[in-house]
Amino acid sequence: MPPPLQAHRMLLSHRRTSPIPRRRFTAVSSLSSAPAKTLAPGPPASSILSIRESLLSGERTAADITSEYLSRLRRTEPSLRSFIHVADAAAEREAEELDRRISSGGRDAAGPLSGVLVGVKDNLCTASMPSTGGSRILDGFQPAYDATAVRRLREAGAIVVGKTNLDEFGMGSTTEGSGFQVTTNPWDDSRVPGGSSGGSASAVSARQCVVSLGSDTGGSVRQPASFCGVVGLKPTYGRVSRFGLMAYASSLDVVGCFGSSVFDTATILSVIAGHDKMDSTSSSHDVPDYRSDLASLSLLESKPLNSVRIGIIQETLGEGVDAGVISSIRAAASHLEQLGSVVEEVSMPSFSLGLPAYYILASSEASSNLSRYDGIRYGRQVSADDLNELYGNSRANGLGHEVKMRILMGTYALSAGYYDAYYKRAQQVRTLVKKSFEEALGKYDILISPAAPSAAYKIGEKTNDPLAMYAGDIMTVNVNMAGLPALVVPCGFVEGGSAGLPVGLQMIGSPFSEGKLLEVGHIFEQTLQDLSFVPPLVADN
Repeated sequence: MPPPLQAHRMLLSHRRTSPIPRRRFTAVSSLSSAPAKTLAPGPPASSILSIRESLLSGERTAADITSEYLSRLRRTEPSLRSFIHVADAAAEREAEELDRRISSGGRDAAGPLSGVLVGVKDNLCTASMPSTGGSRILDGFQPAYDATAVRRLREAGAIVVGKTNLDEFGMGSTTEGSGFQVTTNPWDDSRVPGGSSGGSASAVSARQCVVSLGSDTGGSVRQPASFCGVVGLKPTYGRVSRFGLMAYASSLDVVGCFGSSVFDTATILSVIAGHDKMDSTSSSHDVPDYRSDLASLSLLESKPLNSVRIGIIQETLGEGVDAGVISSIRAAASHLEQLGSVVEEVSMPSFSLGLPAYYILASSEASSNLSRYDGIRYGRQVSADDLNELYGNSRANGLGHEVKMRILMGTYALSAGYYDAYYKRAQQVRTLVKKSFEEALGKYDILISPAAPSAAYKIGEKTNDPLAMYAGDIMTVNVNMAGLPALVVPCGFVEGGSAGLPVGLQMIGSPFSEGKLLEVGHIFEQTLQDLSFVPPLVADN
């Protein structure tokens, strides 16, 4: 985040923008993305469908499937460190119980997610295992209930295999900010998996679990999905209940999901979406079966996106974005054109203003939300002679550097004499960002951009440069500010590691247009040729 004065100047410099200019997208690019080591190129299969079919046919048992994933998890976890807590014994018991139910009850005993192993980001409450938010201040804390999204997964038959690592309370972009361990990227273990849902993305990429849950406050599902080469979905604000999600910035937080295919991601959303009386911000908007419009490759027409209008955000392909990323995104846009869509460049001049406004708003909300961690009600407590000293010592010893810094920034922005200059002005910019998206999405069905300005970078590369790390969120924070849905699908590679580093294409839609995003994303991944997004650590075994 820019220093407060610089951020203030950036906000002051905003002026009302003119109507959105458009120009025809030109697919030609002199840049070429790095070649990837490919294996069995072809459309990604649905792991959830495969598991269900093998269970119901009797080809495999839930115990066999669980054993396979746990074996891979145990083999890869020492280098990846995707999980803070692994519930392997509980997963094996649940799988055996599922086998008994299927044996006696047949197809009726199997739910839509029976036998599917799910990783859950550790800022979502789980009654049966610890929930720390990645913070030492909650070390050992075990809630009395499941978050609504977790409960709905369990009711659908899913097996929660463990809690995934994250930047402390979701504040970070690398998962280096965890209070417990640093997660690595399955494509290159010297690189970050992204954040803050880095553990969830890494676990799906390495096939340690089938799918996973994350949370997205400013890109925490989409950026790790891009870095790890998996599908990541940030739903519309209110589409999925936030009950049981540890609050960071309540007006921005969204529960999202990861999968190795769009179909698997759509399946998870169909289960977790919907109104919840425990969350007053959850929407009562109807929940469709998001899988119903996802046709197989053999059923697609020659131009399946013939009626779709797509705008590629011009400001996301300029200065500060790696050349290889730009090349991959332009190649993806060209592929969408070949599928029949109309792709045009669209200018959104207010796009760059969202970043400083986001960090003011998110930090301000965090300074309020995190006041509950005081060492009294739950979590780590440090003994002291008086109450104020107990509060101070418990927080000083339990909270990490990044969390403390954001609490201080947010408290400053909300303080008397500065509220209008920072928080109020940031809210005004948020309104402008939202209107800019409304105008663009009035002309286009979908907007596209990179999910991040670069591919995964080295662990420790930006630890001492927080401004550079914050700047990496520029592609994603505006979507949270506007409360819109966005889907990230792998689209290419840049040079790095032994097999290249994946790049993700971000697709942004109007509120509650997840169905359209998933449909286009599914067609895109099904028709993408000669690329395999399976990391070497899985492929080599």
